[in-house]
Amino acid sequence: MSLESTLRRDALAIFKAALKAADPREAIRRHVTCNESRLQVGRKRYDLACYHRVIALGAGKASARMAQTLEALLGRRITQGLINTKYGHAARLKRIDLHECGHPVPDAAGVAGSRRIAALAAEATGEDLVIVLISGGASALMPLPSAPIELEEKQETTRLLLACGAAIQEINAVRKHISAIKGGQLARLAAPATVVALMLSDVIGDPLDVIGSGPTAPDASTFRSAWHVIERYGLQDRIPSVVRHRLEAGLLGEIDETPKSGDACFRRVQNVIVGSNRLAVDAAARAARERGYRPVVLSTLIEGETREIASMHAAILKEAIASGRPARPPVCFISGGETTVTLRGEGLGGRNQEFALACALALDGVPAAAALSGGTDGTDGPTDAAGAIADGRTLERARKLGLDSAAFLARNDSYHFFDALGDLIRTGPTGTNVMDVRLLLTR
Repeated sequence: MSLESTLRRDALAIFKAALKAADPREAIRRHVTCNESRLQVGRKRYDLACYHRVIALGAGKASARMAQTLEALLGRRITQGLINTKYGHAARLKRIDLHECGHPVPDAAGVAGSRRIAALAAEATGEDLVIVLISGGASALMPLPSAPIELEEKQETTRLLLACGAAIQEINAVRKHISAIKGGQLARLAAPATVVALMLSDVIGDPLDVIGSGPTAPDASTFRSAWHVIERYGLQDRIPSVVRHRLEAGLLGEIDETPKSGDACFRRVQNVIVGSNRLAVDAAARAARERGYRPVVLSTLIEGETREIASMHAAILKEAIASGRPARPPVCFISGGETTVTLRGEGLGGRNQEFALACALALDGVPAAAALSGGTDGTDGPTDAAGAIADGRTLERARKLGLDSAAFLARNDSYHFFDALGDLIRTGPTGTNVMDVRLLLTR
């Protein structure tokens, strides 16, 4: 086996270890236990005999598997429930209804499911326990536009924000202020019921109000901060007029703000983060050590333009090969977080595939070097791949096939580049979502 083949094999094994650690079933069981009469979530205990109904609601790419675990824990105690998840990410449930819908751009199915979720929350009384399951993708998968905004106008706003490279925090600040369910508004609907929200974080730093647009958390963003996002990317005259009018009305105080810290609707709400990118990165570090590498975790807070982040990672790997700094080979550099891609072309790909392609360009001809980037949810952008893998010989192989790597990168067409080489990583839907894991290895 060649050295490049060994590096690729090890990178894939390390990535799989990261995925296993992010399994939502294990994440919930680490924080939630249940016996005949008591539910314990973190340090809080709930006497199940005190509640007339237990209602399960939620959304996200991992919400179906989270719901499976909740059903295993609570069984027939669950009265009813509804989960919105991404097409292809379903799981078999017995007591909680499952509704598949669109992501990353919301669709009509998502709106229909969200209306039912909102209705179930609004029907809850002070004698009910509402358990909310939130994971990555919940913002798009639980769309309920504020009237008179229609789905098409929210879709267009989401597309514009995605295309200009806005960070997830910025996108969610806008989403919350054109929504009837995000930014703490689900908690407002459910009050005075007791609410327990279990969150699988796909957001850097794990801020409660950003994960899934914070449907059960006090909202730190405002109409003003949402409008600043629109101004920052020059979208004032491009977003639908009805969206612009709502944001402008909010700036003038003509529309109520989303609920903030101290609002009465949060008095009986517990928000718990059950899993995050750090767990996946820590597992990757353990797997790298078991395979004989020095694991070096660069950060779990990486964000920014994908190509620039890739150049920085490649530079660190090349420095290690040349001088042994910041660590001597064999070494595995690991990072987590979520980068953004500013669309410049009409190609197909995602941030992880684009990261791998930019690394391939930076590592061209470098011996004993490999780079892998993958999304823990198993999907990268609008593709069937989780990410891609590259090494110092990737461009050499591409040239033999007549592939111009720089041209593929210029038109954001990393998917077709790596598909031609057989270097896409296809895991299928993993049932989890804790952002991305990136690996750079050298022997």
